[in-house]
Amino acid sequence: MIVRPSRRSRRGVRTTLAALAATALAGAAVLASAGSATAAPQWAPAGDATIHPGVQMYTGGGQCTGNFVFSDAADNVYVGYAAHCAGTGAATDTDGCQAGSLPLGTRVEFVKGGNLLFPGTVLGEGTLAYSSWLAMDEAGTTDANTCAYNDFALVKVDADDLGKVNPSIPFFGGPTGINTTGTRPTDRVYSYGNSSLRAGITLLSPKIGLSLGTSGGGWTHSVYTLTPGVPGDSGSAFVDGQGRALGTLSTLALAPLPASNGVGDLSRELAFAKQHSGIAGLSLVDGTEPFKPLLP
Repeated sequence: MIVRPSRRSRRGVRTTLAALAATALAGAAVLASAGSATAAPQWAPAGDATIHPGVQMYTGGGQCTGNFVFSDAADNVYVGYAAHCAGTGAATDTDGCQAGSLPLGTRVEFVKGGNLLFPGTVLGEGTLAYSSWLAMDEAGTTDANTCAYNDFALVKVDADDLGKVNPSIPFFGGPTGINTTGTRPTDRVYSYGNSSLRAGITLLSPKIGLSLGTSGGGWTHSVYTLTPGVPGDSGSAFVDGQGRALGTLSTLALAPLPASNGVGDLSRELAFAKQHSGIAGLSLVDGTEPFKPLLP
């Protein structure tokens, strides 16, 4: 059974904890990376930035995690997360062509800290500017793999908050471009998730693991990490062993591979967004910090 490690709502804390028990388990300018990234001005120093990959993002009371930073031809800045983070249905709604979503223009907060009982500090805000779920519905998409695994959205950062952004992934650095070739079983993967279920314990945010390979016509990668992505981690960035952006955390598997996560393929998700978002020059922004894998 596949479910979304859905945006974590305070109302669902007890249910979420029970489910977890049951499963047991970005200044500096950025140089453009060939074909995948573009420069955006005035990034905050990585050590000072408060909006970056791994930041908590709240939409309508539910919490997810930002993945990568993107920019466009007009130098607007976006933070990505999962489309289901703005979903209006249940965690079992895994077909993005059928699932409901909040509309574009919905306000999203970037938040620091917080735990199961108390809200964190609002760092800045943005608006939902693209949702693959809404785009697939409008385009009449019917391909089963695209519908199942294209789980990607963009939040446009408010102009007043642009000085708080850095595109580097905390702890690991990068990304260093985009993985366009997929993964093979045992390939190393890295992630940084910041679910509020961890009560602000950032030592639990960096994750290292292995890919189980690419499937779904190249749209998804199943992965195991030392601690699995949990509710609130939805949307988290995954990079490969070279620091290239691999994908975004989308699902938590209860069977047949318990506590494994499904990672939507960013190269395909971004290509679809470029075609259907209406955002000219949409590109991934590389990190200002070099990629430093925890293990070789």
